[in-house]
Amino acid sequence: MEPTAVEDIETKDTLYRVKITHSSETGIFRFSPKKRIEHRKIVIVPTKYGVDHGVVLGPLHNCQHIDPNNVQEIIRIAGEDDIRKINANTEKEDRALKICREKVENHGLDMQLVSAHYLVEEPKVLFFFTAEQRVDFRALVKDLVSEFKMRIELRQIGVRDESRVLGGLGVCGRYLCCNKVTDKLKPVSIKMAKEQNLSLNSMKISGPCGRLLCCLSYEYDFYCEEKKQYPNAGSRLSVGKEIYKVTEVNILSKSVKLLGGDGQLIDVPSHYFSFNEESRRWTVDLKDLISS
Repeated sequence: MEPTAVEDIETKDTLYRVKITHSSETGIFRFSPKKRIEHRKIVIVPTKYGVDHGVVLGPLHNCQHIDPNNVQEIIRIAGEDDIRKINANTEKEDRALKICREKVENHGLDMQLVSAHYLVEEPKVLFFFTAEQRVDFRALVKDLVSEFKMRIELRQIGVRDESRVLGGLGVCGRYLCCNKVTDKLKPVSIKMAKEQNLSLNSMKISGPCGRLLCCLSYEYDFYCEEKKQYPNAGSRLSVGKEIYKVTEVNILSKSVKLLGGDGQLIDVPSHYFSFNEESRRWTVDLKDLISS
């Protein structure tokens, strides 16, 4: 990316992050007029689905890492006519979803409809659905076209995308991260839960979508970096003639649990440990701790 391109964006236009209302995806958009767009203002923007409406989350202040090729224009701030059309479309979407579900059942298709959506400036209805396998919905599309008399588009999405579209509350009691915090669905693994000493009970670390919680990735890098300052769980340390086993590392309390040969469990603060560069081993001084 050429620096001059970024500078050109910064000097001539104001960049905004806009959340597409229906899909909960976000994008970077420019708006040339000098008038600032207020937070939560509804705007009309181009999307991968067609011209649709979104909500302004706010202006961008740091544009150094923005690729100009990924920036699109805000068509306009939504006017009264746009708001009336958006509200009318919202009412029609419930009926469209009901009709489509009936036709899916009539065609015997193994698919679960998620939502229906009318675009602002295009005569098109979008239907989002999930399915375990690929679905041949050509006959369904023909049936829907004859019903709605406009262009029909069916989009298959994953279960994580379904949660992003529908929203809801997580086990933490807050709105789902994929819907309210970020639309970037990063890979999450069980290793992330292990590194953070979390329960591996799938019911506790999975979201409503049935997949691992997105928030497991938020502090993963921090835990990996901090644990470099502690001996690994399962390692053994020699203290005189005694051998102690590391059973748990807690970076929040900055302590390590050691299990002695006699079965005694000791909670040792982190400052008792040191790493010997020559031997490449961890050492621990328990004299003060044991005597106290």
